[in-house]
Parts: sequence; C-alpha cells; structure tokens
Amino acid sequence: MKFYTSIPERLKPYYNTELDQYRTEYAIGNLKNAWTHLERAHIIGQKYPYAHTFVHWKMLQFGFKIKSAKEIIGQIPRLIFGGVKSFVGKIPVGNPGGVNVPPLKAFPIEQDLQDIFAKAGVSSI
Repeated sequence: MKFYTSIPERLKPYYNTELDQYRTEYAIGNLKNAWTHLERAHIIGQKYPYAHTFVHWKMLQFGFKIKSAKEIIGQIPRLIFGGVKSFVGKIPVGNPGGVNVPPLKAFPIEQDLQDIFAKAGVSSI
C-alpha cells in the first residue's frame, strides 16, 4: 500500500494556480468560476492529505458564503475523512469534491487536467 503525504513539488504550482484563480474570482464575486477552480484544485490535490483537506476547508467556507446548508453539512465529513482517504491512497479519482456529487464516485479527468499531471510527471491515480 502506498502512503501519500505532501503534494509533489512539480504538481504544487498547478494546485496553487487553481487556488489563486479561486481567490481572484471569489474576490470579484464570480462565485461560479471560483467554485470551478476549487473543484480543479480538489482533483489535482486529492491524492495528498493536506492539499485535499485544505480544498474541503475552502469548500466549507464557500458553503457558508453562499449560505448553503447542504454544502456546509456535506463538507464536514469530507473535511474529516478526505485527508485520511488520501493518506492511504483510497480516493475516488477525478471527483470534484462538492456535495452535488457522491463522495465516493470516481469521474473521468478532463484532458487539460490530465495534461497537468503528465507535465508534472505524476499519476492522477
């Protein structure tokens, strides 16, 4: 069994770019675009406990921002258990992380995100 810890240095800039774009869109009130960048950061970082947990923390905060009880309640178990599942390598690959999708369902990874994993020289699975 492979234990994952921190996001690889070659992948970190892509993860950070998505979080920066999230913050930019959030700050100017483009909440739909902001959320998309959180989902992308989730897919990039979901194998790595800290990165995965951090995105769920941001998603929980987002739920408060949009006053969505469903998102708030749904993010709490994801926040608690997501990092643990990352640590032991049991993640639903490609899952965007929001409560609008089942928490354990895998999804196809968009081509541009596959390209990011390839450029960084890391596997998405």
